[in-house]
Amino acid sequence: MFGMGTPELILILVIVLIVFGVGKLPDIGTGMGKAIKNFKKASSDAEIDITPNRGEGQKTGSSANSSREKKD
Repeated sequence: MFGMGTPELILILVIVLIVFGVGKLPDIGTGMGKAIKNFKKASSDAEIDITPNRGEGQKTGSSANSSREKKD
């Protein structure tokens, strides 16, 4: 994970505990979880917007024939 081992992760966790305290950790975790969820949703929405809708606006052979039959 980004070239970090277990000792580095433990050191970061200890620093976070010292700075924020034990009482704030659930709030921080909740906020980070919501941020990640919103980021994933935004990126999937952007991917859907970018992907072209194939076949939309084009009539298929069967639907083109059925529309001609209705006119007659």
